[in-house]
Amino acid sequence: MSPVEQIPAAGSEPMAAAPARPSRATLVNAALGLGLLAFGLGAWAMGEVFMVTLATKVAILAIAGAGLNLVLGYGGLVSFGHAAYFGLGGYTAGILAHHALNYTPLFEWPFLFEGTTSMPVIWLTAMVIGALAAAAIGALSLRTTGVYFIMITLAFGQMIFYFAISWPAYGGEDGLPIYVRNGFPGLDTLDPLHFFGLVWAVLMAVLGGIAMLARSRFGLALQAARQNRQRLMAVGIRPGGVLLTAFVISGAITALAGALYADLNRFVSPSMLSWHLSGELLVFLILGGTGRLFAPLAGAGLYIALEHLLGGVSDHWQFFFGLLLLAVVLFARGGVIGFLAGGKRHG
Repeated sequence: MSPVEQIPAAGSEPMAAAPARPSRATLVNAALGLGLLAFGLGAWAMGEVFMVTLATKVAILAIAGAGLNLVLGYGGLVSFGHAAYFGLGGYTAGILAHHALNYTPLFEWPFLFEGTTSMPVIWLTAMVIGALAAAAIGALSLRTTGVYFIMITLAFGQMIFYFAISWPAYGGEDGLPIYVRNGFPGLDTLDPLHFFGLVWAVLMAVLGGIAMLARSRFGLALQAARQNRQRLMAVGIRPGGVLLTAFVISGAITALAGALYADLNRFVSPSMLSWHLSGELLVFLILGGTGRLFAPLAGAGLYIALEHLLGGVSDHWQFFFGLLLLAVVLFARGGVIGFLAGGKRHG
């Protein structure tokens, strides 16, 4: 065909451009999300209820990790106190259910309120409590940077941890049992498959929301604050306000995960507020790839899988896990997702 013949005739429609292929990172993310769903459904089909519970735990911890990833991966804030919001969400769910089941008023002003077992109400309440706590802690912590920020978030987290231990009205260090699982309209939350499907849907909604947020003007400002706060100030944007907003959203997401975790175990205890949990959330992100959208899911899945598999072999399975973490830090700086997808761009 000559060059003249290749020119489209007048009035003819131009050739449609070839559809863009999804990136390797997108394919890896889809494989992780659908893989978790397939694992839960497959385990239920084979009658492995315990495996369904493990998949639910992975999804809940991934939600908590996604909250931390918003401030760490996108905002560059290394928080070592995110277990505080996780535990506050759990205690919110436990306390509301406790008062509802015992028909005892939680408070009487401005109206009598005896608690609730409605999961949507509990989610909203937990997120509000987590957001308020994050606003107060963040307003003080963001006055510092670097290691001082890490230590002050840890200090606030430990303050809330010891407060829970010394609160005998709700179990103190023994914890608070939740005798029934909170309800969700149209679902039997006591059915492990229904509860897993609900948690998986919440995880996908949270990750989708963070993806939209990261691509918004706010998300771009947040990533700019991570890279160079002075340049952000030069264009008229206050980095403190951007980082505090991200911190508040992060606290709300992590508290939502805590409420779901309390429902999963039907028990809440001060261990949910421990600094060990904050460290685990950081490990999830390092394993998955800090700043990548599905890093919390990859890290939580790998951690729970190794805990289950190696824990049955040796009581010192953390040693082997430590070797894996060391290998990731030294040879796969982008984490599991970075190793599989390649490139240095965020999720």
